[in-house]
Amino acid sequence: MSRKKSKTKLYSPAKVNLFLEVLGKRDDGYHDLATLMQRISLFDEMEFSLREEGIVVKCPGSGLPEDERNIAYRAVRALLGRAGCRGGVEITIRKRIPMAAGLGGGSSNAASTLVVLNDFMGLAFSRDELIEIGATIGADVPFFIFEKTAWAFGIGDRLQEADNIPVLWFVLLNPGIEISTKTVYQCLDLGLTKEGIEFSIHNFRTAEEIAGGLRNDLENVAFRLFPVLADLKRVLLDHGALGSLMSGSGSTVFGIFEGEKEALKAAESLSRIGMWSVYTAHSL
Repeated sequence: MSRKKSKTKLYSPAKVNLFLEVLGKRDDGYHDLATLMQRISLFDEMEFSLREEGIVVKCPGSGLPEDERNIAYRAVRALLGRAGCRGGVEITIRKRIPMAAGLGGGSSNAASTLVVLNDFMGLAFSRDELIEIGATIGADVPFFIFEKTAWAFGIGDRLQEADNIPVLWFVLLNPGIEISTKTVYQCLDLGLTKEGIEFSIHNFRTAEEIAGGLRNDLENVAFRLFPVLADLKRVLLDHGALGSLMSGSGSTVFGIFEGEKEALKAAESLSRIGMWSVYTAHSL
């Protein structure tokens, strides 16, 4: 095992779902999805240090668990178990991405952990092998390992690169509500059968086409549970968004803007209202 460095740092990105359609129910209780996922320039900061043994995870100021309940902890355990490696690691996660907010922060942390430690510890797993490991940890982990804008199918573990997606500018509003993904799916009633429905990939080419094609089958459920989210969508449209959508199972709602200037102007105006957290980001 190579140990040329003792410490490394990286920024772990958030994502938004530009499209999310629930296609059918699965025998295992989950749902089959078709979703278009986009990484954005909102990051957690992660620092990794090698240890002789053991897993230590620190999440200062976040309230996140620092034991096996933490998804990054489970990622380390899965990776070392697959490698048959007895080494250890210490991880410090400084959260910037809102938690339980539909932005994939935890999954991104887990994916970053797998990718970084694979290189840092000289384990030499291929990307496909890391995706296989990631799929055992969380549904969105494979997407972040893939490191490209992608359509994800199944529970999120089957990925296809989305070609020709333009650079997008976003304003994100988060009301400080943590939403349980499990609860949203339990309240979902689309009259689905186990046979599912047919799906054809949408070929979006411009920001306007993407804004016009935004879809999230979980949105109406979350809006019924938390009406403030519908207010956030209206506010973003009123401030010039080409289109607006809740990301994942919520609680973050984003707007797509024509460019950086328009996004920054809207974010400045929305920040003055002071009723929610406001973030500006672009696609990666």
